[in-house]
Amino acid sequence: MSREVAVAAGAFAPGHLGELTRIVPFEMVDEVLADTGRTQQRIRALPSRVVVYLLLGGALFPGLGWQQVWQRLTAGLDGLPTATPTASALAQARKRLGTRPLRHLFDLLRGPAAGLGITGTRWRGLVVCAIDGTLMAVPDSPTNQAEFTRHRCNNGGAGYPSLRLLVLVACGTRTIMDAVFGPATDGETTYAPRLVRSLREDMIVLLDRNFAVQALIEAITSRSAHVLVRVKENRRLPVLRRFPDGSWLSRIGPVAVRVVCCEITISTSQGRRTGAYRLVTTLTDPFTHPAGELIGLYHERWEVETTYLEIKSTILGGRVLRARTPAGVAQEVFAVLVTYQVLRLAMADATASRPGTDPDRASFSIALNTARDLVIQAAGVFSGAVIDLAGTIGRRILAALMPDRRIRTRPRVVKRAISRYNARGTVDRTTYRATISVHILTPTP
Repeated sequence: MSREVAVAAGAFAPGHLGELTRIVPFEMVDEVLADTGRTQQRIRALPSRVVVYLLLGGALFPGLGWQQVWQRLTAGLDGLPTATPTASALAQARKRLGTRPLRHLFDLLRGPAAGLGITGTRWRGLVVCAIDGTLMAVPDSPTNQAEFTRHRCNNGGAGYPSLRLLVLVACGTRTIMDAVFGPATDGETTYAPRLVRSLREDMIVLLDRNFAVQALIEAITSRSAHVLVRVKENRRLPVLRRFPDGSWLSRIGPVAVRVVCCEITISTSQGRRTGAYRLVTTLTDPFTHPAGELIGLYHERWEVETTYLEIKSTILGGRVLRARTPAGVAQEVFAVLVTYQVLRLAMADATASRPGTDPDRASFSIALNTARDLVIQAAGVFSGAVIDLAGTIGRRILAALMPDRRIRTRPRVVKRAISRYNARGTVDRTTYRATISVHILTPTP
């Protein structure tokens, strides 16, 4: 006996994303298609709305061909007649849709997530966010080679061309507030200013040393947002005024900044090591924003690294993207970003339903695998008469919360996938507890 499924009618039935459809509802997709002029003129076997969900389904199942993704979208549609499109038909439908609907959908969904009162999203009233970049491998086709380049490395060069992706991440929920990408021939500091548009006055941006550029700091402060960035120890920053906590007032171009120098000692069962750090911030009041808290806050910058881990390793499984043309690559990247974002929004909703639960304790793998199951089952597309705020994804997350996060003690060794053989001996996978002590240094006269 077949079970009833609640999905759209007719040719639109395969257009769903399981329970995640509640975050990306039909009305939102239809509005995006109308705004971008991609609504179909007549109902085909592959309506435009269905193709959007097909692309998002492809991001959930990156190791499968498009026909197999289609099979998963239709597997739970018991008793409903569905089309059986060829690989060519699916390719033509994706090409016909183009990139603009996925870009527009991402713009609607990007942001720090609702319910910013949940644990760990703000520091002293400021939304904590971070910017960083990574490389993503694309197929080695002639058209991709003309647009993207192979990244040089110590092993003689990457096997695939790469694109450069930069994201602005809300550290508390790891949701994406904005993203830019393009050829890797342009550096991170070239792309970063394009993310400034998404900043506002109640935000603080955490940056690594590569972004300690005067023009970028000026651009961020022009949006009334604040900066906390690490700079090189030999950078000349004049002492204009000393503060009681050991920090001092200085300037980077026309921007007044405060400099905090410290030594951080990490003690583990493997021994002790000490490193010197110099942080610069536009928060110049040492009483409202103590130096010791700023040093601890800077550790949150690692959340953007975890975001890339979840996208490249957990979702994509270290795979190369599918698309063999630059237009297809752009379409696919936006589909991956949208899919990651809706998973993160579902996770934020789940932890927000249990006050005091830090979003760090939610398992991304559980959310991803549950979402995949619900797509295959075509389950949870509609919420029904009973409002279920957490949903199946949320209940599974809350039933298996992870322990509180440990302090990260090692930098990321590899930003992109390389052969396991070449990586041997480069990554210490030992897990151990660490204690950290901080000593703030005062400038010499």
